[in-house]
Amino acid sequence: MVSRSYSNLLDLASGDSLTFGRERKRFPRVATVPGLLSEVDDDNCNSVGSDAPSSVSQERMIIVGNQLPLRAHRNAEGEWCFNWDEDSLLLQLKDGLGEDVEVIYVGCLKEEVAPNKQDDVAQTLLETFKCVPAFLPPELFTKFYHGFCKQHLWPLFHYMLPLSPDLGGRFDRTLWQAYVSVNKIFADKVMEVISPDDDYVWVHDYHLMVLPTFLRKRFNRVKLGFFLHSPFPSSEIYRTLPVRDELLRALLNSDLIGFHTFDYARHFLSCCSRMLGLSYQSKRGYIGLEYYGRTVSIKILPVGIHIGQLQSVLNLPETVAKVAELRNRFRGQTVMLGVDDMDIFKGISLKLLAMEQLLMQRPENTGEVVLVQIANPARGRGRDVQEVQSETYATVKRINNMFGRPGYDPVVLIDTPLQFYERIAYYVIAECCLVTAVRDGMNLIPYEYIICRQGNEKLDETLGLNSSVSKKSMLVVSEFIGCSPSLSGAIRVNPWNIDAVAEAMDSALIVSEAEKQLRHEKHNRYVSTHDVAYWARSFLQDLERACGDHLRRRCWGIGFGLGFRVIALDPNFRKLSIEHIVSAYKRTKNRVILLDYDGTLMPTGSLSTTPNIDAVGILNNLCRDPKNVVFLVSGKDRKTLTEWFSCCEKLGIAAEHGYFIRPNHDADWETCASVPDFDWKQIAEPVMKLYTETTDGSAIETKESALVWNYLYADPDFGFCQAKELLDHLESVLANEPVSVKSGQHIVEVKPQGVNKGLVAEHLLMTMQQKGKLPDFVLCIGDDRSDEDMFEVIMRARTGPSLSPVAEVFACTVGQKPSKAKYYVEDRTEILRMLQCLANASEQATKTAPQPSH
Repeated sequence: MVSRSYSNLLDLASGDSLTFGRERKRFPRVATVPGLLSEVDDDNCNSVGSDAPSSVSQERMIIVGNQLPLRAHRNAEGEWCFNWDEDSLLLQLKDGLGEDVEVIYVGCLKEEVAPNKQDDVAQTLLETFKCVPAFLPPELFTKFYHGFCKQHLWPLFHYMLPLSPDLGGRFDRTLWQAYVSVNKIFADKVMEVISPDDDYVWVHDYHLMVLPTFLRKRFNRVKLGFFLHSPFPSSEIYRTLPVRDELLRALLNSDLIGFHTFDYARHFLSCCSRMLGLSYQSKRGYIGLEYYGRTVSIKILPVGIHIGQLQSVLNLPETVAKVAELRNRFRGQTVMLGVDDMDIFKGISLKLLAMEQLLMQRPENTGEVVLVQIANPARGRGRDVQEVQSETYATVKRINNMFGRPGYDPVVLIDTPLQFYERIAYYVIAECCLVTAVRDGMNLIPYEYIICRQGNEKLDETLGLNSSVSKKSMLVVSEFIGCSPSLSGAIRVNPWNIDAVAEAMDSALIVSEAEKQLRHEKHNRYVSTHDVAYWARSFLQDLERACGDHLRRRCWGIGFGLGFRVIALDPNFRKLSIEHIVSAYKRTKNRVILLDYDGTLMPTGSLSTTPNIDAVGILNNLCRDPKNVVFLVSGKDRKTLTEWFSCCEKLGIAAEHGYFIRPNHDADWETCASVPDFDWKQIAEPVMKLYTETTDGSAIETKESALVWNYLYADPDFGFCQAKELLDHLESVLANEPVSVKSGQHIVEVKPQGVNKGLVAEHLLMTMQQKGKLPDFVLCIGDDRSDEDMFEVIMRARTGPSLSPVAEVFACTVGQKPSKAKYYVEDRTEILRMLQCLANASEQATKTAPQPSH
């Protein structure tokens, strides 16, 4: 099944028909894009949300990765032949999705296919493997993969800053454009096969971080998950990336974002907070970010291994034979094993130095202990890889020359490619596995080692082990790899501390057999139950939950280029149309207008908080209409508000969130609530001063009825942490006082109980009712949590006696967010434009009204 938008792609070219899924369709010829695509909007592409029900009868998952899970080779005739790559994680995760889920893959091939063969290959892969290949021109692929991915993202995500041209290189805008172009090509490939209202899309890893934006732009309701398989760096590192905001906003166009560890997720959330001003909440165990009305869920779960594949290899005769060979080769010696890629972050040289230290400190281990280091070819390329190789070879040579003897090399370096079964055999005979990477996203080597040490009957027989006796294993793992938190029985080390690693290696050698068995049993239980199928199943379940309300919400896209995002709103929450409210305004005679100040008439966080001339002029024009009662409701003190609005004679003002109220300039200030005393200030103020002294950028605002601790200019994370502590502290010391302690946007406030902006609305409506003037028009505009009390009062009043039965009620918040209001406006500019239109309507009505006869 393909989407309705698929017809647009068929214009590219024609192709032969083929059977796919449950329908026959035409598959377009594959278009290669040799040039660079702009990172700005694709003007010819409109957002699509299919409104016709799909006929797909089974659930479908489109898995998108940099590489397809395929191996390719040419046969004797020179034709391309393909088969599944059983080692690919993208293929292995199918086991967790269930037989009723159809899986389609989108990605690149590892081999370059000639342009004249690409159509035929694409047709074959779709028909045979349900794979959609993205063919990238070699130059574009080099800039994308070896350029932006490996020179910029990969080093940065592993905490390596480009401090000099030799360390990762300076940021290159052309490489970024290539990255965006490739992500756009992948989006086109997904569009060829997606049914947007039915299919789930799961994007993998840092190669495709802007793909969610392109997909969300095409299909506002796409069900989209993303999983990052690398570390996510702390904000201090990530914020150095020139395109940091673009990548964050692109990821936030996903419905679910997955990380291996809480540390990685925490760093991502911190970046969203510090760079985009977004906060997260944890509800019933799920972490979510509110982003323009959408909840972006965060998933924390380390990936597992495919146990069935490992066990099948363990059963192979070749494996058994290799184990027997290795047992004889290392007879009488204890084997410690390292399996790493030959790159700068795997810490091979640090491990070798620790081995050297161990042999120096424990000379009795010479001849008894062997470190077998399997060095896989590096995935990247460049001078840093060559330096790692040179250092590794030199260190191995030095150690073997110093501690070796005839028939014994303390370090065995294997830098030639091994068959999978050969590597498995090394796992089986190793007493201890060492993973000392200085930074790694996940690293599944320890998991594979645990399962291989569990073995089977054939291997037990080969090794002369009793199958009824519990197996044993030991792990020494770096603190800086993703699997470390889940391996609680491992010896965790700081790989940079050579002495500590050597000591851990020594501990692993001398620990008791019973202890080794207990640790192995614990790890084996975890690894066996948290395999790759469990991981995939759990991710899909959370993705389904995250997308559960897609059809219930109204969605539309805003923004250009990579700043694109989707607004998702409750069906009953809609934008306030100026035409609609002006029409209602003209029909009514007893109007109430309640306006918040900060964030509504003035921008939040503005250094100049005094009202501008335009806003004051609009308020005066509204107040001149005898049909209007206009009130400004603010948290500021009455003295300040009196000075600012002294020229607004008919403007009603409520100060300090409604504690003080004045119907016009000539009236006296009244209090809406009865407060016996303010002795509690003597308790609260010293506490606030304590936190002000320890929180740079914070300040205390003293009002007649309240105390406010403001941390707008403090460090966001530290300020938020201090605010939570202050809130708890104040609630504790003021427990017996008649006050409420509340947190707001960058504030903690203490004020008398019952004082809130809702009091102003209640007072005003009651006063008008007593005068026999039931309001038939109510407009209330606010932007933060304190205004919700006003919204609640006026929405509740619709069914009460204080409003006209035909009253038009407009509770309106600023921005799209959860609110008790039923309407929203985008920003302060839109508010002033709307109020100006209402003032114009009043002025026009005055001019056209019949003049009284004399």
